[in-house]
Amino acid sequence: MDHQTSITPHVLIFPLPLQSTINSNLQLAELLCLAGLRVTFLNTNHNQQRLIGNSNVESRFKQYPGFRFLTLSDGLPDDHPRSAEQFGDIISSLQAMAEPLLKQMLSALVKEPVTCVILDGLFYYGVDSGNEMGVPVITFDTISPSCFWIYLSLPKLIEAGVLPFKGNDLDALVTHLPAMEGLLRRRDLPHFCLLDYKTDQNYQAAFKEIERLPKAHGLILNSFDDLDGPFLSSVRSYFPKTYAIGPLPLNLKSRLAAPLLSSSNSLWEEDHTSIKWLDEQSNGSVIYVSFGSLVVVSRDEMMEFWHGLMNSKVKFLWVIRPNMLKGDVSYDQFMKELVEGCKGIGYIVSWAPQKMVLAHPSVGGFLTHSGWNSTLESIIEGKPMICWPQYVDQRVTSRLVNEFWKIGLDMKDICDRFVVEKMVKDLMETKKDEYKKSVEKLSKLAKLSVEEGGLSYSNLDCLINDIKGLTRTVENGKMHNNVTSY
Repeated sequence: MDHQTSITPHVLIFPLPLQSTINSNLQLAELLCLAGLRVTFLNTNHNQQRLIGNSNVESRFKQYPGFRFLTLSDGLPDDHPRSAEQFGDIISSLQAMAEPLLKQMLSALVKEPVTCVILDGLFYYGVDSGNEMGVPVITFDTISPSCFWIYLSLPKLIEAGVLPFKGNDLDALVTHLPAMEGLLRRRDLPHFCLLDYKTDQNYQAAFKEIERLPKAHGLILNSFDDLDGPFLSSVRSYFPKTYAIGPLPLNLKSRLAAPLLSSSNSLWEEDHTSIKWLDEQSNGSVIYVSFGSLVVVSRDEMMEFWHGLMNSKVKFLWVIRPNMLKGDVSYDQFMKELVEGCKGIGYIVSWAPQKMVLAHPSVGGFLTHSGWNSTLESIIEGKPMICWPQYVDQRVTSRLVNEFWKIGLDMKDICDRFVVEKMVKDLMETKKDEYKKSVEKLSKLAKLSVEEGGLSYSNLDCLINDIKGLTRTVENGKMHNNVTSY
């Protein structure tokens, strides 16, 4: 006699082991929980310990009985720095640990079989494992849609002879890039585009990612059409089943009964004295300075920023992480010198509650590394930006901030106190009204996109219905997939 058991939707989420991607994936996880889906969040032991120790995520997710954390080792020793310079090593080590675990978790024989996997595109092997085990995989790429479109265009840029670049003119415009003709210079592409595509590790990872995309069930991007319309259209021309559901913080806020501004997914301990300091400042008078969770700088670079900020006479709140300084520099001693030197005009912390900072009325601008989460959070709060990008999509985003959206200034490849001073003055004084008007318009469009009937709101509903349609049944001990169209 045949025996058939239907399995309720169960989503496995597996983010890159980075602050920004963990944050975005936790926001997505909460949205899926609110829709009644069971969610398992796979995190590395190292990052899970930091997350639990520095955020309120554990208590927040207790309200969702279908949610659980699961951890795995990243294969690295406890004292490994896990910095941007070793990112390739981190990903390789994690793959060796994660690949066999994924296959085990996707088996039909486990207690709570997974019906759908959502993972970062760099985990290309997860798409292979899902197809092998008969489980649909949705790629969630947390970089900007504009940069993702460049990834998809890399083979054609190589075929057209645009890459590798000939000559050393980094300000030459990039051709053969639909939706971006006349917009990007060579220096605006991801940093690895200046290297040899045949041997560079980042190039190879991008190639593997775009090769697997057609084998994925869907693609999630954290943006909205009024911000990234041309780039989203280009991505959809390549892969139609693309869900633009951003900005995720707003989409989550719109669906929570009582959203909390103080909710945190931080791997770093947040210094809330920064908010008390902002409370004492006048409206729009402070520039917030943060280069994210990965960027490292030399002492000389740090001093160029310090002098530029001090000479601008604009008040500033500056995040300087303990692991941010290159070389043999005493963080405690250096911080002591900076803090004493900027009394009366600046306030320095090791990490700040960024959403609360950007929402604060005293903050009038953001000097940023142009990470995608930071860019979206700044747009949400209507704060113009000065961009000092380093890696991957940051370099593309900074160009768009300046030339496409016109909501700030691009300081790419420059670290000079006089330029810092001038740009801070331009952003906060000379061109303040111009940039503020542009970014506040985008802020309104972002909020409209997540209201009921808005495109991002509707796209999220489509994604949820799609996942609910990905059921699995066990019949006589064998797993079967059933894809229901909505």
